[in-house]
Parts: sequence; structure tokens; C-alpha cells
Amino acid sequence: MIQTDQQLGDFLNSIKSHTHLAIDTEFKRVDTFYPILCLVQIATKSAIDCIDILAIENLEPLFEKLYKADTVWIVHSARQDIEALYYLSDRLPHQLFDTQIAAHFLNHPAQISYQKITGILQGVALDKAYTRLDWTMRPLPEEAIEYALDDVRYLLKNYTQLLEQLIIENKLDWLMADGHDLSDISLYLPNFDQAWQKIKGLSKLPKSTHQKAAQLAAWRESQAVAKNKPRKWIMADEKLIDYCLNKTKLSDQAKAIFNEFLSQHSQLVDTRIEVTSHQPPSKSEKQQKNQLQKLIQNIAVQYNLDETLIANGKTLMKYIRGDQSVKFLSGWRHDILKEELKNAKQS
Repeated sequence: MIQTDQQLGDFLNSIKSHTHLAIDTEFKRVDTFYPILCLVQIATKSAIDCIDILAIENLEPLFEKLYKADTVWIVHSARQDIEALYYLSDRLPHQLFDTQIAAHFLNHPAQISYQKITGILQGVALDKAYTRLDWTMRPLPEEAIEYALDDVRYLLKNYTQLLEQLIIENKLDWLMADGHDLSDISLYLPNFDQAWQKIKGLSKLPKSTHQKAAQLAAWRESQAVAKNKPRKWIMADEKLIDYCLNKTKLSDQAKAIFNEFLSQHSQLVDTRIEVTSHQPPSKSEKQQKNQLQKLIQNIAVQYNLDETLIANGKTLMKYIRGDQSVKFLSGWRHDILKEELKNAKQS
């Protein structure tokens, strides 16, 4: 395991000519808002190692390699890895191949695990013994380090096989488009205006309390960020709902901080909570949804796709209720659906 700046420099020098990097991370996110990055595992065709992020003083050389324009990240289920590295580096990858997304394009189950796809492609059964290990502990058991290395040991082989099949099925551009969405910086920045979406039980609140719920959720998010604590440690959902229903009140001190926050975020006055997606569909909506699902099922069969990759039931209800921002109205999804959608409207 790499634990000194010198060791890191030597490793990076040994892989300087390699552009395709298999990458995984281990982090802890139990009592903080932001993940604590502990390890970064990297594999190339000729090298593999774990980098102890907690021990390295200068991570800039690592970031320079990871975020070069010609560096391609090969990652399985990349979002959390991108996020954990982003909070330290303030950078996002230029090129990304997510093997989980790639597997889904080839009709493997959505969100298939790295262990599962590796078993299918490589015939290797990987150990899951250290899934819930506290990765901040030092020293780490040798078995845990090997477990971490296994998470990148087979990634390049998986990548090669998935890439070949995507090319055969003419889906590589689709994959790269979806992978590019993971480089949207808004995914990794706290969004106070949309914090109400984190409230469980919101649909049970009367409409008259929605604005207050949105404001409390935004304030809770800001406090979680400022204190680097889980949002539910700041205020549990049940407590937030009780405040909205006036079953309990904020302390004078908390109310003063809350009011100060609102004065600095005037846009929250106009925040609208949309809970229509929780309302049961009408008979007409059910008919429209069934028609669209049959249409999408037929298209999915033609392209050897899991139909949910094109659109799931929730997305279809949003579309039926007028949401024009749904994914299947743009990009490759719209390309394969547009004629069918046009015919459906005319029928």
C-alpha cells in the first residue's frame, strides 16, 4: 500500500504512459455530511496498488494524473467515487467508462454489482467480507487491502469485454452520453432549493405547509454542510414534519438562526414542492401509461435493452403529467422513440 509521497511519485511515474485507469475508492460516511476518502485503488495493464489517502501529504500529483484530459476512468458505479474525489480535488473526470452502466446497456440487471458482473464475465467469485469495514482504521488488515485491490483487479478485463459488445451492438455512443451526465457538477454540490426532496413522508403533509417544509429542509441542509454532519443528525424527518404541523416549535436560538438563513436565501419564498408523482394515477393516466409501456417494451426488444433504461414507470407518469424534462425526450432515447411517440400522439 502506498503511504508516502515518495511511493506515490514512484507509482505515478510507473503508470505515466497509461491513459486507461481502473479506479475504485474506499471511504467512510457515517457521521459526516461529506465522505471521508480513505483509499484510492488504481490498476493499469501492468500495475496495481492502493493509495492511502489519509497518509499522503501532497495529493496534487495524483490529481494531476487522474484529471488529465486524456485519462479515461474505468469505474463500476462511478458516482460515489467521483464525489469522494471531487470534495478533495475540486475536479471532475474528463472521460469516464462506467462498467455498471455498460452492463445495463447489454441487458444485465440495473445496478448490477461489481462482484456479480465479474463473476459473469471472468468466472471469479469475489469476497464480500469487508464491505462494511471502517476504512479509517490503521493499520488495515492485509486481507482488507487485498479485498480493496480486487475491486480494480478485474475492472480492465470487464471493460474490454463490455466495450467489444457495445461496439458490436452500436451502443458505445449511448453509454458515453449517459456516462457524461456523471460529470455534471450539480450532482456533487449541495442544492438548498431542492433539499425538500430528501424529506420522507412529505406527501402526507397538507399543501399549506409545503413552503415551510421546503424552507426547513433547505436550512437543515445548510446546517449539515456547515457542520459536516448527516442531515438527519441536524433534524430528523419526523421532527421536521412535526415543525411543519406546529406539533412542536424551534427553540428561540434555532428560530433566530433559521430566520437569518431565510433572509439570506430569499428565493426560498417561491420554492414549490411537486408531489403530484405521489398521487395515484387516474383511469386515463393508467391507459396512457400502459400504451407507452407497450411501446417502450417493443423498442427495448428491438435494441436488446432493459426497458427501464429507456424509461421507468415513474418517468412515464411525469411525462403524462406534462414534464418535458424527462430523459427520453432528448439524446439517444429520443432518437429511438421519436417516431413511435409521434404516432402515439396521432392515434
